[in-house]
Amino acid sequence: MQSTAERVDSMMAAYDGPVPGAALLVLRDGVPVVRKGYGLADLERGIAVGPDTNFRLASVSKQFTVAAILLLAQDGALSLDDPVRRWLPSLPPSADAITLHHLLTHTSGLVDYEDVMPDAIDGQLRDADVLRLLEAQDRLYFAPGSGYRYSNSGYALLALVVGQASEQDLATFLRERIFKPLGMDGTLAFEDGISTVSRRAYGYSAAGDGWTRTDQSSTSAVLGDGGLYSSIDDLAKWDAALRDDRLLSHASRALAFTAHTATDEADVDGYGYGWRLHGEGADRLVWHSGETIGFRNVILRWPERGLTVVLLTNRNDPEPYGLARRIAEEFLAQEFAPGQT
Repeated sequence: MQSTAERVDSMMAAYDGPVPGAALLVLRDGVPVVRKGYGLADLERGIAVGPDTNFRLASVSKQFTVAAILLLAQDGALSLDDPVRRWLPSLPPSADAITLHHLLTHTSGLVDYEDVMPDAIDGQLRDADVLRLLEAQDRLYFAPGSGYRYSNSGYALLALVVGQASEQDLATFLRERIFKPLGMDGTLAFEDGISTVSRRAYGYSAAGDGWTRTDQSSTSAVLGDGGLYSSIDDLAKWDAALRDDRLLSHASRALAFTAHTATDEADVDGYGYGWRLHGEGADRLVWHSGETIGFRNVILRWPERGLTVVLLTNRNDPEPYGLARRIAEEFLAQEFAPGQT
């Protein structure tokens, strides 16, 4: 009979060997019970994935943008009910009724910047470029607060609000207020030409019988919606900070993990602040995925059961949510079979 470790390795087999890989973390009450790399972070140089390999998080980054806003709210530097135009007055009049709360919960109705960006751009878009695109869009998909539509635009604007309210850019604020205090030494909001990702995983996509590097796109430099790099070792420290008051107050964490709006997404009963929510009571799951060219990631947390699963991958397909759920079931089932190994 296979052990739990052998079953997990079997489930992760597609990521092992000379292929774009993955890093897997399973925490039980904050203690790693799986902490392992599979496959390669850099195919061209044959560098293996390890627990300290830094992957582009894509939309898993959003929870850190949220944390920055909540810290500034704790500081009294802003209010979640602030109109976004208080901080970004160049937005058109259609944005008058949009608050920071609407941006956090994807209920703003803002136009998706990906839908209005030029077909060809010189270099990469940044958060400030998103603002310039939205300045020309005096329209919304719906009245603020009346609907839900997942919005990268909203999180790019939140990054700029952090800059305005803190008088620091988002990358600096995150480094000084979150990453340094938590000892997340390899985590950063990556800015090409300004910062360097240590122990970096590069993104790939399948091409015929092999792989081609697809590490960056024209939107990869937008930080607020998905521009962070981190490792499973650093995300273990982040998970620990979500369990107590060392960074965010109980009230702030409750706001993040409360369903503020319903959604029509699978396995999502509601959206909080940078987290998707599913189930109730002991089965309550708070989670988020992150998908961008060359990377597919997911973090799953069952707070009442003390279980966290983080799966980071540097390939364009498949999305790892289902695999992470299957791995989680191995450990959730052990609560009812304590003799299992």
